[in-house]
Amino acid sequence: MAKTWDEINARIASGEAVVMTAEEFSAVAADEGISKAAKRVDVVTTGTFGPMCSSGVVLNFGHSDPPIRIGEITLNDVEAYGGLAAVDTYLGVTQPSRTKGIEYGGAHVIEDLLRGKSVRLRAYSAGTDCYPRTEIDTWVTLEDLNQAYIFNPRNAYQNYAVAVNSGDQAIHTYLGTLLPRFGNATYCSAGALSPLLNDPTYRTIGVGSRIFVAGAPGYVAWEGTQHNPNQTRDENGVPVAPAGTLAVIADLKQASPAFFSAATFTGYGTSAFVGIGVPIPVLDEEIAATLALTDADISATVIDYGVARRSRPLLGRVTYAQLRSGEIEVEGKTVPTGPISSLKQARRIATELKSWITEKGFTLQEPLQLLPQIGSQSVKPLEIRTGEVN
Repeated sequence: MAKTWDEINARIASGEAVVMTAEEFSAVAADEGISKAAKRVDVVTTGTFGPMCSSGVVLNFGHSDPPIRIGEITLNDVEAYGGLAAVDTYLGVTQPSRTKGIEYGGAHVIEDLLRGKSVRLRAYSAGTDCYPRTEIDTWVTLEDLNQAYIFNPRNAYQNYAVAVNSGDQAIHTYLGTLLPRFGNATYCSAGALSPLLNDPTYRTIGVGSRIFVAGAPGYVAWEGTQHNPNQTRDENGVPVAPAGTLAVIADLKQASPAFFSAATFTGYGTSAFVGIGVPIPVLDEEIAATLALTDADISATVIDYGVARRSRPLLGRVTYAQLRSGEIEVEGKTVPTGPISSLKQARRIATELKSWITEKGFTLQEPLQLLPQIGSQSVKPLEIRTGEVN
């Protein structure tokens, strides 16, 4: 019997809702069957915690006396964007320090703010009649700021590649260091706990969805950049390679450094580990069937990063159960595996979100607009041209 969003939210408000993490639901579905599990459980919580390079924060510093219209800005020597009105800025997590390089970047500034540390703000301007000040050198904390909110253009990738390297030299990538001649394989997904893998056709996750963002209540703001609903899918409708993405927003002042962590990838650059959790209503058996999938049911594609091209060789598929076993077979060779995302933290996020719903009455929001559906759009490459396009 199908349920509605309103019915589920009423059960949350009354304290009667049955909420489980995706792993807990899979176990119940295996024991009782999909039909019974769908009737008994109202909400399933998901979680993921991994490097999400397309992330950052919008900050407003307030006006100095005399005021300034910022044209150039650094925070702890990390450049932020100065083209947003007078005293607004956007700081991206991958921006490196001017003095420390990739050892310290935008992600580290954000984590410092979250931890209550002071950050040095230096700003410059050409000066105008209404904004006569031309320079600022001061220190700010998160509490000093008027607004500080997370706005991440691309998070929670719906599946991702398994990376290997067929070359003769080690290479440094956003998926970690890849050893030569298939010396290792890395992957980055929470598998059966991952939000969009539990809603593969975007029935319940869309613009306006209430979610967990770095420890704060947040929202899905839009489709994420590079959202690709037309990726190859398996018999369960689950993509087998990078597909959907989310743009998310939340109040940085409510976030926690427990769920946002700066990182530097050797030889590659700065990034941030971001925790994302999404509650999924068990509206019907079709949704329940996907929620019941385990790591043994979900596959990812092995890709050879040793070939430095946009289109890299595809070397087969492996399940997340195989990846978590510690080794896979690639081109006839046994290859050790290692995650660069944290399953432990993903479980913590799903459990925390579960407690928000059962203990704090965190209700769900039906999407105001669905994410682009299968067949609706494709991802375009950047073509290098020698002249203007007519």
